[in-house]
Amino acid sequence: MNPSISELLVHAGMSGVEAARKQQLFAAAEGALLSRGVPCAYRWFVPGRIEVLGKHTDYAGGRSLLCAAERGMCVAASPRDDSTVRINDAIDGRGVEFELAVDLPISESKWNIYTTSVGRRIVRNFGGELRGADIVIANDLPRSAGMSSSSVLVTAIFSVLSKVNRFDERPEYKSNIRNQEELAGYVSCIENGRSFGSLTGDQGVGTFGGSEDHTAILCSQPGLLRQYSFRPVRPERAIKLPGECTFVIAASGVKASKTGAARDQYNRVSRAAEAVLAVWRSHSGESVSTLREAVIKSIGARERIREALGQSSVAGFSPEELVNRFDQFVLESEEIVPAAGDALEQVHLESFGELVDRSQDAAERWLGNQIPETIELARGARRLGAHAASSFGAGFGGSVWVLVSSADVREFCAAWKTEYARAFPEAAERSQFFVTAPGPACMAL
Repeated sequence: MNPSISELLVHAGMSGVEAARKQQLFAAAEGALLSRGVPCAYRWFVPGRIEVLGKHTDYAGGRSLLCAAERGMCVAASPRDDSTVRINDAIDGRGVEFELAVDLPISESKWNIYTTSVGRRIVRNFGGELRGADIVIANDLPRSAGMSSSSVLVTAIFSVLSKVNRFDERPEYKSNIRNQEELAGYVSCIENGRSFGSLTGDQGVGTFGGSEDHTAILCSQPGLLRQYSFRPVRPERAIKLPGECTFVIAASGVKASKTGAARDQYNRVSRAAEAVLAVWRSHSGESVSTLREAVIKSIGARERIREALGQSSVAGFSPEELVNRFDQFVLESEEIVPAAGDALEQVHLESFGELVDRSQDAAERWLGNQIPETIELARGARRLGAHAASSFGAGFGGSVWVLVSSADVREFCAAWKTEYARAFPEAAERSQFFVTAPGPACMAL
């Protein structure tokens, strides 16, 4: 007898409770596909991610500490004999249909922009007569909550179309994508529009992001946090989460969208990092490709970069803004991430919590990407005795993770929800709180 979906997920490292939830979501997705008269040929589970540390560091070449969540997207798909791609959401009924074509227009809707960006990019990179697919998704990941629901969707659609077209057998794929880290780098370039090796860039979705989200989605391991540096994606170490601890996630109820005005806010933080690098290149004459490369290239580089920024004149950014952006990047990437990893390895939870507090404070003061709701969730969790608490993701809304003792998790969740509801009753009505361990990466089932 073949194992059930929940059994496969448990074998891959997912908890039994979450695996049972996914069994139901897969049933919904496969049922919706079958209602069209299309049997399910392929299945994937694509997780959301938790950015433990690494706020706005990846696109500047910095470090992050990451894991996958146990919540995510269940995907049922079947290949077609034509170039049509049909995608439907079995939970909320949304859908999109398009033809795989080199001139496929990129939709401006908040959902379709991601699906059509995948379709257009793969035609331009892999060409030829590409097969489409019927795809149905079912999702238990909070949307626009900082858990990378958009990157999950991009990864899911690419996984299906790559499978039905056997991209991994093509020479252009093999010469550019040789492992999961490089796959994460390429899929991120579908979103940000950059070229990846010889795979030429395109329009993207309009966000100037990096590959942290896709790396967590594609490269995580159950029970572990993984430390990476970026541009290119480089694994640095894996750290076991202390066995007596678990994560609680609070989706604040305030959306952290990467489209429209929210995209402009996100991109301003990214542009500030680019401006810092541009100032230093002009000042020093160095041809460094990332901000981290500039920081670690020579002794005393940090002080010289700060001095150059203090004398800078960049349209749209004051010298103080650029110094703050630089200080946040260096603190997060070069000090907090490695020190926090050390603290977890040594199970020094008090030190870990203090380092996370420093990261949260820098996001509030220097990045300016926090809102009152996420600030209160993080501070409230610490008042209630959490080992550590931090907002994560792009910011300007979104979620907060908390590390607590597994034995105390129910009591903690109840108290945390109550405090948040007192402070922000309207947002609390839209919020979600749930427990998750570090889960497995994207997988075919």
